[in-house]
Formats: sequence, structure tokens, C-alpha cells
Amino acid sequence: MIETGLAGKVVIVTGAASGIGKATARRLAEEGCLVASWDVKEGEAETGGLFQKVDVTNASSVEAAVAEMVSRLGRPYVLVNNAGILRDGQLVKVKDGAITGVMSDEQFDTLIAVNLKGVFQCARAVAPEMIRAGAGGVILNASSVVGLYGNFGQTNYVASKAGVIGMTKVWAREFGKYGIRVNAVAPGFIATEMLQGMPEKILETLRGRTPLGRLGQPQDIANAYVWLASDAASFVTGAVISVDGGVVTGT
Repeated sequence: MIETGLAGKVVIVTGAASGIGKATARRLAEEGCLVASWDVKEGEAETGGLFQKVDVTNASSVEAAVAEMVSRLGRPYVLVNNAGILRDGQLVKVKDGAITGVMSDEQFDTLIAVNLKGVFQCARAVAPEMIRAGAGGVILNASSVVGLYGNFGQTNYVASKAGVIGMTKVWAREFGKYGIRVNAVAPGFIATEMLQGMPEKILETLRGRTPLGRLGQPQDIANAYVWLASDAASFVTGAVISVDGGVVTGT
């Protein structure tokens, strides 16, 4: 068994009330971490941890949560920027040769506020605490395989996830001298609540586009986060790790 070196470390997981975030918070708790679980929805604290209702689009909400967490758990060693939403739609929709719709400002701005600016605001609030502690740290950002190769009907989502990759690489350069590593995980098609409402025919198509022949599970992504946070990945920074069952090569 790999020794992760995470026992006793304080970690923050955003979007922790469900899906990948919840699985990640639980896995980190299993490693002995003190987990601050953040979500705009109601959720549960993991064993020995803390649940905080936080809106990552609101800088004051994020800053207040950091202050409370530091007072109750201590300074953070790991930040997992997992919170994200979907607002899918084509940039320009055409039917029978006629323009029938376009992506709205609300679709674009609302998603960017969560998926991109939320990552920025959380890192901006948490990184200073890591620097002050002087013990290094790890920032892990949720991108997506579509941020690498694009996807039909997801202008806003792809823009956010490609932007996350860009910020990850910048922060890896900026924070390396403080012993803070910054990496991104790019999940493929994962069986979360977001997919539960899809017809079986579409789910079968997604499986068919994945060389390993199945949808990923939230635990698959959680395991990647744990590895990247651990001492086993101590020389990994500025990387984008695809956890996708081979879907990039399968398209």
C-alpha cells in the first residue's frame, strides 16, 4: 500500500455535496485528512471534518469560509477545486436553414462564474494561507477531457475547462518556489448525477466512445486526486491528468 503522507492534513473540497466532490471528500477522510467540504447546497461533514455552505462565485463567501476553516481545523494543505455546473447549448442553433436560437449571456456567464471564476476565487483565498504556513501544499483543479479536444454544444463549458488548464499551468510556475504543487484532472464520462437523467441510448453511446467500455465512477476521479495530493506525486506539478478510460484516443 502506498503511503500518501496525507494523514492529519487539512483539505478543502468544493462541490462536495454530491458526485465526484463527495467521493473525493470521503477518500481524503479515509486517508486521515481533516476535510472541509464546501458546497452551495446542503451536505454532510466527513468524519472529523467540517461542512460549510459556500458559494464559490461570491468572493466574500469564499473568504469567510477560509477564515472559519482555519480557526476550526487549521491552515489548508490541499485545495480540490471541484465545483462545476453545466449549461449546454449550441452557439448558434439552425433548423431547416433558419436560425432558431443562440447561446445566451446567462448560459455563458453563469457557467463561467462557477467553473472558471470560482476556481480563481478559491485559489486566491486559499493559496495565501498555504504560503503563510510555509509547509507547501497542493492545489488540484477540475478540468475535463472536453477542455482538451472540444465538444459539440458546449462552448461555455469547454471554455471554462480550457481556462482551468491555463490557470493550472500559470499557478504551477508562480507557486513552485513555495513548495505548492498545482495540477489538473480531466475526467471523461463519469456516472454522476449529471448523467442520471440521460436516456440509456445516449449512455450506451458514451460507453461506446470509451475504449475501456464503461463509464467512469466518481471513485476513479477521487483516487486520482488522492494520488496527486500525496507524497507519491511530489515531483508532479503543472500537469493535466486525463482520467477518461481512453476516451480521447477513442474519438
